[in-house]
Amino acid sequence: MNTLKKLSYLLAAAFLSASFVACSDHDDEITVEQQTPSQVLSSTPWETTGAKDKNGNNVALTDASVAGYVGFAYFRTNGNFAIYNLNDVLRSMGTWSVDAQGKTRTIASLNPDGTTIFTRDVEILVLNKNEFTYRIRPNANDQTIYYDIIHTRTSHAEPSNGQLTLASTPWETTGAKDKDGNNVALDNNSVAGYVGYSYFKANGTFKIFGLNDVLRSEGTWSISPDGKKRTITTATFTRVVDILELNETTFTYRITPDASNPAVFYDIIHTKVNHKEPQ
Repeated sequence: MNTLKKLSYLLAAAFLSASFVACSDHDDEITVEQQTPSQVLSSTPWETTGAKDKNGNNVALTDASVAGYVGFAYFRTNGNFAIYNLNDVLRSMGTWSVDAQGKTRTIASLNPDGTTIFTRDVEILVLNKNEFTYRIRPNANDQTIYYDIIHTRTSHAEPSNGQLTLASTPWETTGAKDKDGNNVALDNNSVAGYVGYSYFKANGTFKIFGLNDVLRSEGTWSISPDGKKRTITTATFTRVVDILELNETTFTYRITPDASNPAVFYDIIHTKVNHKEPQ
């Protein structure tokens, strides 16, 4: 009888020990949290690496049917996005969202003053940590025509030369200084031609209005890769200026009226403003 009791005690102890180990193993299990579609899209930059037509044929990324969708895309967790061409030139910026099911991505492309240029919904075909593919239907009257735009995860760094900053807000000329650092009145002939409200749009176009909201010039703009020079081109002139400061609140550049006398210059100071673009 004593032998049977001992055997029963040993079996009970073994069972309790096994149960304890099993519980310990369970406690040590690692749970991988599932990402939402929005979290997946914002987890990495994306590069357009391919396109296909409705028949599954490859389409060159330079083809006019898809070229406007090609580039490096950055979808931020704060709901803003920026898309650059493959040559790192800013193409569009604004806000984005993805529905909870991961079926539709929506972007709203914005002007510097926050007004909407366009809103676009696209059908998501693939969205995982390595691929983001959506379908575009360029002809609203013929839904049988479509193209699939393929993006691949990339480590490409977002350009940091100030394009996004310049296009993010309207700018108002609020001051000017001469070469000695003295304030110059904005109606002084030396600087008056540079004074106004400026709107540098993400699509590479700009408009500058006088402080009386009368259009003064329009054309295209760019910033050098090193962020040190801004160029504007209109129908009548091209002007390149040195950027002295460009941040979220201030944009200051230097003008040299006489290229043969670089010792004479003026610094034109602009400040972020909420002024709506005149229509």
